[in-house]
Amino acid sequence: MPKFLRITLLVAVALVVIGFIYLKLTAAGEGDQAPEIQAELVDGTNFKLSDLQGDYVLLNFWGSWCGPCRVKTPSLIALHQKYESKLKVVSVALEKNAEAGRTVAKKDGFTWKYQIVEESSFVMLSSTAQKYGVTEIPTMFLISPEGILLGKKSLAEVEEIMRSK
Repeated sequence: MPKFLRITLLVAVALVVIGFIYLKLTAAGEGDQAPEIQAELVDGTNFKLSDLQGDYVLLNFWGSWCGPCRVKTPSLIALHQKYESKLKVVSVALEKNAEAGRTVAKKDGFTWKYQIVEESSFVMLSSTAQKYGVTEIPTMFLISPEGILLGKKSLAEVEEIMRSK
């Protein structure tokens, strides 16, 4: 391999590593105030995450192209239906093509109001994902009624918490 190509590859890898470290250091962590999200929902209405204070919020980062995300969809829908009076689901689809996220969410049965599609070439380049330190999907966060980030949670963990409330 030519020396120039090796150096270029090494610099690229170093930049990716630095990017991951930067994301982890600057993202909100468990116990912090949940970073604000302001976006347009798929139905065209404006959304602010802070408007949901008073309820638990499950913030779900996913993508129409993500197999593991799609596998979890039926369980996510069931959780939403069971606890919708005290748990608001906010889904953030990270897509190269926004229409794909809208189409799959509708086809798969997302019935909750708070659906956001954010166009991004890579997950870690999404401004919303960066605020939360998301580098892979699916990733879910639970937010308390006071707006405090309770951390990354699995659907089973969210179910257990909701059952006790």
